Amino acid sequence: MRADGRVILSYCLLSLLLLLAAFLALTVGPAKLSFSDLWRSATGAGSQVTDTILFNIRAPRMVLGAIVGASLAISGACLQGLLRNPLADPGLIGITAGASLAVVFVIVLGDMVLVGVPAFLMQAILPMAAFLGGLAVTLVVLLAASLGGSFSAGRLILVGVAITAIASAMIGIMVYMSTDQQLRELTFWTMGSLAKSNWNTVLIACAAMTLASLALLSFRRELDILQLGERAAFHSGVNVRRVKIQICALVAVAVGAGVSVAGPIGFVGLVAPHMTRLIVRASHWVVLPISALLGANIVLLADLFVRNAIPPAEIPIGIATATLGGPFFLWLLLRKSRL
Repeated sequence: MRADGRVILSYCLLSLLLLLAAFLALTVGPAKLSFSDLWRSATGAGSQVTDTILFNIRAPRMVLGAIVGASLAISGACLQGLLRNPLADPGLIGITAGASLAVVFVIVLGDMVLVGVPAFLMQAILPMAAFLGGLAVTLVVLLAASLGGSFSAGRLILVGVAITAIASAMIGIMVYMSTDQQLRELTFWTMGSLAKSNWNTVLIACAAMTLASLALLSFRRELDILQLGERAAFHSGVNVRRVKIQICALVAVAVGAGVSVAGPIGFVGLVAPHMTRLIVRASHWVVLPISALLGANIVLLADLFVRNAIPPAEIPIGIATATLGGPFFLWLLLRKSRL
C-alpha cells in the first residue's frame, strides 16, 4: 500500500475506533445503557437515573480519558522528535514525576500552606501546582543536558531518571506524613485513575491540555527539520534553543494538567508515537495527529477494561497502561540494541 493510502486508512480506522471506544465508555459498565437510552437522554426524554449516569459520571470521564491520552501521545511524539530518540517520554525524563510531587505536596500540606485561598481558586490549585512542578523539572533537565555548551540527549534521559528517583523518595516522605484519608487518596491517585472526574475539574484541565496540544501541533515543521540535526536546523532558520524551551514548556503544561486530574498514567507517551511511526513512517505532520488519535484510543480502551474487569472494584488505569507499556519498552530497548 502506498504511504498516502496508509495514512488515510490509519486516520479512518483510528477515528472509527475512537467513536466506538467513546460509545462503549458511555454505555458499558455496572449499569448498562443502550443506544436508545443515549438517544432519549440526548433529546431530553431520558430518566433521571440514566441522565445522571450518562452526563455526570460517564461523559466527563470519557472526555477526560480521550484528551489525556491525546495530550500524552502528542507530548511523547514531540519529545521523541525534539531529542531524536524513540525512548524519550514525559515519564522517562522526569516531567511526570515533578508534576506528581507537586500534586502530592498540595494534597498533603495544602491545608497548612493554602490557608486563606478563596474557594473559587481551589479548583485551579492542583492543575497549577502540577504545571509548575513539571515545568521546574523540565528546566532542570534542560540545563543539565546543556552543560558544557552541547545538548546531550543521553544526559537528559539520565538526569530525568535521577530526578524521578528523587521525586519518588520525596513522595514517599509525603505519604509517610499523610493522614489516613490522605493516604487512601494518594494510594489510588499515584497509580492513575479517571474515577474522580467531574465537569468542574475536567473543563479546567482539559482546556489546558487542549490548548497545549494544539500549540505543540504547530511545531511540526520545526520537528521535521530537527531530524536533520541541530546544525542543519539552525542554518535552515530554526531557533533551536527557543524551540526546545517552547516545546518542553508546552509538554509540561499538557502533562501537568493531565497528572493533576488523572494521576500519572505511564507509557502512553512512549507507546503511541512509536506505534504510529511503525505504522505510517511519515513526517511529524502525520505522526502528531495520528499519535493523538492512538493515544486517546489506548486510554479509553484501558479505562473500559479496568472499569469492567472485576466489578464493582476498579483497577487503577496506570496498572493497565504499565502492563502494556512495560513489555513494549523492553522490546524497544532490545530491538534498539540489535540495530
